[in-house]
Amino acid sequence: MELNASYTSLVAVGDSFTEGMSDLLPDGTYRGWADVLASRLASRSPGFRYANLAVRGKLISQIVDEQVGAAAAMQADVVTLVGGLNDTLRPKCDMAMVRGRLEEAVERLAPSCKQLVLMRSPGRNGPVFDRFRPRMEALFALIDDLAGRHGAVVVDLYSAPSLSDPRMWDADRLHLAAEGHRRVAEAVWQTLGLPPELDWQAPVPASLPPHWANRRADDIRFARRHLGPWIGRRLTGRSSGDGRWGAQFDPGTTSGFWITPADAEAPGPVTGWRRASPEEGPSPASS
Repeated sequence: MELNASYTSLVAVGDSFTEGMSDLLPDGTYRGWADVLASRLASRSPGFRYANLAVRGKLISQIVDEQVGAAAAMQADVVTLVGGLNDTLRPKCDMAMVRGRLEEAVERLAPSCKQLVLMRSPGRNGPVFDRFRPRMEALFALIDDLAGRHGAVVVDLYSAPSLSDPRMWDADRLHLAAEGHRRVAEAVWQTLGLPPELDWQAPVPASLPPHWANRRADDIRFARRHLGPWIGRRLTGRSSGDGRWGAQFDPGTTSGFWITPADAEAPGPVTGWRRASPEEGPSPASS
C-alpha cells in the first residue's frame, strides 16, 4: 500500500454497516464510517467524488445483484465491499452460495477500481453473535482468501477488542454507535496508507458497570424493541431494507451517481455535499 496516497473517488457497497446505522444525525439521517471517511478523503483531494450504495438488511445476493454492477461502472479509485454477514445471521445459511456470490462480487469489483477494500466485520460479545460466530469466522476466512487472490486489502475489525466493547454499540446491539463508526473510518483510512490521526484500537476508558437492575431493564427493552422484531424478520424472510435504495443510487437508471463537496474551495472538513453533474465525474480508474 502506497503511504500518504491520494484518492479522488470512493464508492461504498454493502448493508446497514456501510449505510451508517446507527450513527444518527439530528435530522434523522445516518452518517456512518463511509461518510466520515469520504469527508476526510475529500479534504485532501480537490474534485473528490463519493457514492454510498449500501442498504440496510441486504443479503449478499442482493448486494451483488443491486449494487455491484453500479459500483463497478463508476470506476472509482477506492471501492469498499462489506457483505455476507446478514446471511450468516439467518436461521438457515447456504455458505456455499455466500462463497460463490462474494467471490463474484470481488471478481467484478477488483478490476474496476484502483483499490478494493474488504473487511472482517466487528462483532459485539453476546449470545446473538456467539451463536453464529463459526459462520462469521468462515466468512472472514473466505474474505482473507479472496483478498490475497485479487489484490484487495482487508481491514480486520473483528480482532480489535475495542470494537467488541458494548459501549461501541447502539441499543439494538447489532449496529455500531457514532464512536464505533468513527473508529472504523480511521481503520480504513490507515489501511489506505494515510497518516494515523487516532488509535482506533485503543481500549475504551474503564467505567463502573451498570447496576444489575439497570442491566435487566436494558435487556427487556432490547428484547421488546429490537430482538423480537429482528427475529420476526428473519423467520418471515422480510428485511428492513425492503423497498429502499442506496443514498446515491438512481433506481430509474439502475446506476449510481456521484456527490461532491458543496463548497469546492473549502480546504477543511466537508460540511455539505451536492450531486455532481455528469461532466464532473472522475476519469476511469486504472486496475
